Order: sequence, then C-alpha cells, then structure tokens
Amino acid sequence: MSRGPLPSTLCLLSSLPYRSVGDKVRFLGCVGAYSTAMGSVSLAHDYPANTNVTAVADVNLVLETLTHETLQQGEWVNVVGYVTSLQRATGKGGVKVHVQALMLWSAGPAMDVAKYECTVDGGLH
Repeated sequence: MSRGPLPSTLCLLSSLPYRSVGDKVRFLGCVGAYSTAMGSVSLAHDYPANTNVTAVADVNLVLETLTHETLQQGEWVNVVGYVTSLQRATGKGGVKVHVQALMLWSAGPAMDVAKYECTVDGGLH
C-alpha cells in the first residue's frame, strides 16, 4: 500500500463538471483572466466545441512558482489540483468548476493542442 499522495487523473477541462468534489485532476487550459485580488486564474478549453465550461484555479498555494508569462491571457497551462466546487453559471448556461491548484505551469510554445485533445479524448479523431 502506497503512503504517498494519490495520482491525478488526466482529463479534458470540459469533463471537469463530471468529476466529484475532492477528485485530483490534471488538465490543460487557456488563460482567460488572472485576478490578483482573488488569487485565481480563469481557464477555458472549448473542446469539444461549445462546451461552455470554465475552470477557476485558486493559485494562492503556488504563487511563488508563477511567472508573469504563465498568467498572460491566451497562455496554455497545465494544472494539477483538487476539484473544490461546481457552480452552474447564469445566463449562458455554462458551468464553473473551482480547482485548488497544487501545480500550474506553462504548456510551452510547442504545445500541440489538437494532439493533446486526440490523446486525452481516446484517440477518436
């Protein structure tokens, strides 16, 4: 029996609403906004199209490891963390999933988002 931390589950950002509070997840998202007041980053990944899911990552635990470049709008980042809550948004009918980030890092300029989508989605494309 392992006494270390539980592994994270690699998933698409759009599948986060189907996870349970407390699940440890790893996903890719595109930075939409960073709130210094809240210490959170809003992330999106419109795959499959029109999913309307936003992940709000609380980054207060990892602030010291973040760079200005990582938090820029449009930057693709990897996140490992725990789902803390699910919230139905009003108006557009979207969903916000709150995640406590344990790690957040840039996916880098060579990130092939289409290949990631295909790999994580089971290679169906």
